Amino acid sequence: MSPNAVIPSHRKPRRSASSRALRAGVTGGIITLAVTGASMPASAAEKPVSETQEMPTITSALATSLAKSADTAQQMALDYERQAAQDTATAQATEAATKAKDEADKKAAAEKKAEEARQAEEKAKEKEKAEQQRASRSSERTSLRSLAATSDDSPVTGATGSTSSLVGFLRAQLGKSYVLGASGPSAYDCSSLVQAAYRTIGIDLPRTSQPQSTAGTQVDLGNLQVGDILYWGSAGSAYHVGVYVGNGNFIGAQNSSTGIVEKPLSYSQPTGAVRVL
Repeated sequence: MSPNAVIPSHRKPRRSASSRALRAGVTGGIITLAVTGASMPASAAEKPVSETQEMPTITSALATSLAKSADTAQQMALDYERQAAQDTATAQATEAATKAKDEADKKAAAEKKAEEARQAEEKAKEKEKAEQQRASRSSERTSLRSLAATSDDSPVTGATGSTSSLVGFLRAQLGKSYVLGASGPSAYDCSSLVQAAYRTIGIDLPRTSQPQSTAGTQVDLGNLQVGDILYWGSAGSAYHVGVYVGNGNFIGAQNSSTGIVEKPLSYSQPTGAVRVL
């Protein structure tokens, strides 16, 4: 055996004082705790936990999560702000449209009122003009009746001074030629003869038969008076005209074969008549 070899001791290990005290206390029926070792300073025992606990370590995953949360919160704030701006713009647009509509309605109402006033004024002017024309025509008829009657070979039943002048002119044209488009004095067509006859008593008529057939008041053929304009065809589209001269006769520029003639109504029954005098 080596001189340096360690020979294990056969002695039992020494129990600590605390172990002996605990055993002694248990044996005697009293538990006594004895704590050995270095004593803990009072200041260390009373130190707050907040000063002793360690801060959690911020890992990369935690940082990423926090960043995402911040981005989400910022995006929500931006969305709320954008929505608020859109709501404000919509409300302003609605208010502007309502205001524009109200103004348009007011303008339309004002224009309608002005147009109604203008039409009423025009109607009043037309009515006044028509009354003046009727008064003027009545005055002309009165003055024409005072003119001396033109001499005639035969009397005209129911003729006044103006109608006598009218019939006198027409009878002076008997035998003259009918030429379409002619206006006298040597030749006439049907409407130019009627126009020339009425011009001698101061009344201007349209040149053609169509407007002449509506130039006066429509009268029944059974109630004719001297000077009434006879027409053939429908009123407004007549194709021929003549003048009733009384005693059941009319004078007209009939056609190129007969020229200007005086004939009974039965010779060519007219469609209607208008009264100008």
